[in-house]
Amino acid sequence: MTADSTRPTITAAPAVTQAVILAGGQGSRLRPYTDDRPKPLVEIPGTGTPIIGHQLAWLAAEGVTDAVISCGHLAEVLQEWLDQADLPLKVTTVVEGEPLGRGGGLKYASGALPRPDEPWYATNGDIWTRFSLRDMASFHHERGATATLALARPRIPWGAVETDQFGNVLDFIEAPPSPFLINAGLYVFGPGFRELLPDVGDHERTTFPQLARSRRLAGYQLPQGVYWRAIDTAKDLTEAAKELAAAQN
Repeated sequence: MTADSTRPTITAAPAVTQAVILAGGQGSRLRPYTDDRPKPLVEIPGTGTPIIGHQLAWLAAEGVTDAVISCGHLAEVLQEWLDQADLPLKVTTVVEGEPLGRGGGLKYASGALPRPDEPWYATNGDIWTRFSLRDMASFHHERGATATLALARPRIPWGAVETDQFGNVLDFIEAPPSPFLINAGLYVFGPGFRELLPDVGDHERTTFPQLARSRRLAGYQLPQGVYWRAIDTAKDLTEAAKELAAAQN
């Protein structure tokens, strides 16, 4: 037996070529922008494209060939936009007949994926970011995880005050990074993950805690300097426009 034959075999991460986008929320905190369109069709000022357009272009650039979009609020408006757009990948839409919750929505939408025996990405339809999904998929594979969630460190929306142990104010810090990591709303799931999801309800309160206890849930920290923002409110739109404009200068 040679020395090389004693080394463990390292298999390459399988290519992830399918994804689910959850785009059925009401977007009530983004009104009036969402009065006539679903949240993923809202455009960040200055970008020239709606959130869903950005996401689809990013997924395609990362090797995704098939996406399933779960629609709800004003589903017909989103479907009409998709029919008219020049899309970089194949898109299928599903519409929830009744609210299923995030976990139930994921389960329902993932049932339309073309390759159920392969891993898949998932993202919330209000996330604006761009990083290497292939690197995240490799991280997921190396750890043998059933599910991997991206972790972001957002900036606190308020100024912070630094003091010493005697209560003397030392400095003021505008919008510092949070000391905590948060779920960034982006995932890699193994082919067996769907069976673990609830038919109705929130996977973050059921499936994720179960996987964490059995050490089958991994957390991938977004690389330093990566732009990430969830577009939940009109203020988020304004801030995102400023941040993206500054990044281009």
